[in-house]
Amino acid sequence: MIATMYTLDRGDCKALGLKDVYGVHKAVYDLFPENNGQGRDFLFADKGGDWNGRKILILSRREPEQPSYGTIDCREVPAAFLDWNYYGFEVVLNPVRRDNKSRKLIPVRGRENLHEWFLKKAPGLGFEVEPHSLQVSRMGVEAYAKDGTMRTHNTATFIGKLRVTDPGAFKTSFTQGIGRAKAFGFGLLQLVPLTSDIQ
Repeated sequence: MIATMYTLDRGDCKALGLKDVYGVHKAVYDLFPENNGQGRDFLFADKGGDWNGRKILILSRREPEQPSYGTIDCREVPAAFLDWNYYGFEVVLNPVRRDNKSRKLIPVRGRENLHEWFLKKAPGLGFEVEPHSLQVSRMGVEAYAKDGTMRTHNTATFIGKLRVTDPGAFKTSFTQGIGRAKAFGFGLLQLVPLTSDIQ
């Protein structure tokens, strides 16, 4: 896997029209031309920025192309990176649940509900979270226009400490992402190895 930091200055952002999540989506997709019908093989997280520009973190199976605007810094993720037992993590998710009766997807909202939702979801992703470490922030809705229609994604950022319980599932969560709307910058599990346990 390749980790890339895509750095854009103020002029780059203006040239690319980075006004919303859809603008970021298009800018990142331009770095990865069609892959022989294999579908998307990358994840990304908009790290935001300030008046001077913004940064976008990308994880991919292949190197991105050189951008028309901005710069990229690519580095191979060492194979041993996923061999640790404990990590600090951050992930931006599109929290939804499926209604049992209607089968429709319902946004999960409210800090306590989101906290509980993520703790229940974690074991299936190959890890458990130290409940007291879990912080939920930047809750809201990402709105953007596509094909003349306003669309939205429920969003929340989860930060904490985890312990790997299923290395295979954990690797899948890292390489393939978590949850829905990955094409719009959700689901990239950002990790920092920890040398001690999560107590």
